[in-house]
Amino acid sequence: MIQSLRVRVVIGAFAAIVFILLVLGYGLSRVFSGYVAERYRVEMAVIVDQLAAGLELRNEKVVLEKTPTDPRFTLPGSGRYWQVAPESGEVLRSRSLWDVDLPANALIPADYGFLTAEGPDGADLLVYQRAISLDGSNGARRFTLSAAFDRFEFDDAVAQFHSAMAMMLALSAAVLVAAAIFQIGVGLAPLVRLQQRVGLVRAGQANSVDDVGVSELRPLVSELNLLLQERETAVERARARASDLAHGLKTPLTVLLHVADHLPPTERELARQQVDLIRQRADRQLQSARLGVEQMSLTELGSLVGKLVMVLRPITEPRGIEWQIRVPAGLAVDMDAADFAEALGNVLDNATRFARGEIRITAAAADKAAVIIVEDDGPGASEADLAILPSRGVHLGEDDSGSGLGLSITADILSAYGGSLELGRAKLGGLSVKLSVPLRG
Repeated sequence: MIQSLRVRVVIGAFAAIVFILLVLGYGLSRVFSGYVAERYRVEMAVIVDQLAAGLELRNEKVVLEKTPTDPRFTLPGSGRYWQVAPESGEVLRSRSLWDVDLPANALIPADYGFLTAEGPDGADLLVYQRAISLDGSNGARRFTLSAAFDRFEFDDAVAQFHSAMAMMLALSAAVLVAAAIFQIGVGLAPLVRLQQRVGLVRAGQANSVDDVGVSELRPLVSELNLLLQERETAVERARARASDLAHGLKTPLTVLLHVADHLPPTERELARQQVDLIRQRADRQLQSARLGVEQMSLTELGSLVGKLVMVLRPITEPRGIEWQIRVPAGLAVDMDAADFAEALGNVLDNATRFARGEIRITAAAADKAAVIIVEDDGPGASEADLAILPSRGVHLGEDDSGSGLGLSITADILSAYGGSLELGRAKLGGLSVKLSVPLRG
């Protein structure tokens, strides 16, 4: 199914134009063919009238006092023919028919009231006939008067008209389609302006959608602004609740830390770890409440990756770990810098913990998304472990260090921006983490 409204309207307009022009062409063809046939019928009727006016019976002999004066009647096969056929006796005909007779009662009916016959040299003729009676001494005698012309003349006239009409209809179709496309562009322009103004709101450059100047779209603009107001109210409530949660947890956690100081060393360390874990999870929930409600901005990847590596390099230098960074200049994601720094920072922190000699960071734009891949040459993970690593609280370290929240937090952040997280086996032998973030469309 066609997704583009513009293409749909263009196809609909084109189909309507073609249908109308075909109907118009058929109608014009019928009108013109009828007009030409009527002209020939009038011409043939005049010839028959002349024959009827000059026809007499003298001593029961048929005499044609005056023949039609058109010189073409004297030339064999000239294209104009006449004939007078009595019920019995000699047939009178024009010299142009030569030795061909037009049967009075054996002609085949054709369109527009004509009959068809074969003329000199096998040419097709269209024949107009009329029966008359003349009174003689032995009673009335019947005659069939015929006037004919070459069918080629009629067909050629119609064909020339069809050729000229086809060119005019094709030109008309081109002009009408161009006009329809222009009209569709003008008609859809307000929707383009509406898209741009919604984009300004999404980018944080406006708080509401301005009127696009079209009465039909004003109800939609009004509904969008009401939706934005409701969203802003909901966001403020979410922030207030998050703030209340933060303040509500701060005092109990502080009390727990003081109580932990009176525990034996082993239990004290365990209690502090659990309090830290609660703090991390609370911070994650607070940040999740903030995700998607802050004004979005473009974050340049090269600069951010450089800053993160600068912070982590002192940790990896004593172990001789090398950093390979391939991030094209100018590649940016439509994502808050702090959110992206936390998402990528969690991945890089895992890489520094498990890498043995090399960490590789590559980035590129592909399929309308920015793709960042972090690889290390550490022990990696099995297929079963790859499936559960993004889950909360899961880590592969030999000790209990770390909360196991890093990759799950990264996945949550990317999901909030419409992105995704994929784990796999790196070419270096360790873990490969692929972060995808949609580019601004």
